[in-house]
Amino acid sequence: MRIISGKFGRRTLYAVPGRQTRPTTDKIKEAIFNIITPYIKSDGIVLDLYAGSGGLGIEAVSRGMKQAFLIDHQFNAIKTIKRNVAVTKHEESFKVIKSDAERFLNELNQQKNIKFDLILLDPPYAQQKIENVMQLLDKNNLLNNQALVVAETSDQVNLNKCFNGFNLLKYKHYGITHIYVYRYDGIGE
Repeated sequence: MRIISGKFGRRTLYAVPGRQTRPTTDKIKEAIFNIITPYIKSDGIVLDLYAGSGGLGIEAVSRGMKQAFLIDHQFNAIKTIKRNVAVTKHEESFKVIKSDAERFLNELNQQKNIKFDLILLDPPYAQQKIENVMQLLDKNNLLNNQALVVAETSDQVNLNKCFNGFNLLKYKHYGITHIYVYRYDGIGE
């Protein structure tokens, strides 16, 4: 695994030990960023909610996003994310948080001072979790208008084209991996 492009490009990343996470391959990561790069904001904030190794969130910052929140509930994932953030030598651009995804989103709702421009989702048991997370993002007012949500799923998951203010911007499949890119067209505040 590596950082593909941008200011941290070609640096090697560590994988989470064990089989509890499955890292996004470099091929899929490159496909995702080929789709979303035109929408990346230089002052944007990214949320990598099931971060695993943190590779997708780190790639987003490498390609121009200002800051990434890297969230995972596994101890080994958090250790690996911290090692990978250190590889960038820009630790100040990242917030690494050990938390369950839904609990984290509900806690952020209490703070009311953070809104995201890019959300990266690759959870286990994808369909139900992705739909729940997108509803929480909308309900808790955590998205800037025109924010992107990228959902990486297996071929056994079929997400809706639009719901709760989210509209499908792009859909691609690569073998058994499916990528859904939604744009949040909700009102935002």
